Amino acid sequence: MRNILKANGIEPSSERRKRTTWRQFLSANWDCLAAADFFTVEVCTWRGLATYYVLLVMELSTRRVHVAGITRAPNAAWMKQTARNLADVEDGLLLGKRFLIIDRDTKYGEAFQHLLAAAGVEPLPLPPRSPNLNAFAERFVRSIKEECHGRLILFSEGSLRHAITQYVEHYHEERPHQGVGNRPLELAIPGSPPAESAQCRERLGGFLRSYHGIAA
Repeated sequence: MRNILKANGIEPSSERRKRTTWRQFLSANWDCLAAADFFTVEVCTWRGLATYYVLLVMELSTRRVHVAGITRAPNAAWMKQTARNLADVEDGLLLGKRFLIIDRDTKYGEAFQHLLAAAGVEPLPLPPRSPNLNAFAERFVRSIKEECHGRLILFSEGSLRHAITQYVEHYHEERPHQGVGNRPLELAIPGSPPAESAQCRERLGGFLRSYHGIAA
């Protein structure tokens, strides 16, 4: 039994009881946590389909999503520059964050993690095959695939960037979220007059629709 536990990276029960659970860790550090995840998009080009890699970063306390980069070659040099951008002391996406949840993707190499750690952001690699531990970022990836680029034929990097930008704005300003009482993450201006009629807003040719109340 001891050998089986060791082979699967599981500590004896007496040791596991001494450790903080993942739920307790999230609750204690909610405001200073961010999560990162990659997803891929196939784009039509003159030479055939090209795979683009999109890196997103989510603030877990607010569930706001930021696109950290889009590239066809997420090599070590690109990842190092992305880490510098994320940790920039003036406008980095990880300002005020202490931890960044990442999976075991080899793109998060030692140089990427070292640059973040040097800036005061500790990378937290998850155990293998554990997407549930990064559930919020994984859920966003599923949403953007099903509601946006999974329904579009994209013909250039520019069209990909436009589609992602439009979806992220829709996600923040118009899409209701069950976790915040079925409201958008960015609410309308408080104190606005009661709405007497509704207006439809469309994005990406009608693939994304939302309805807003307007005063008479």
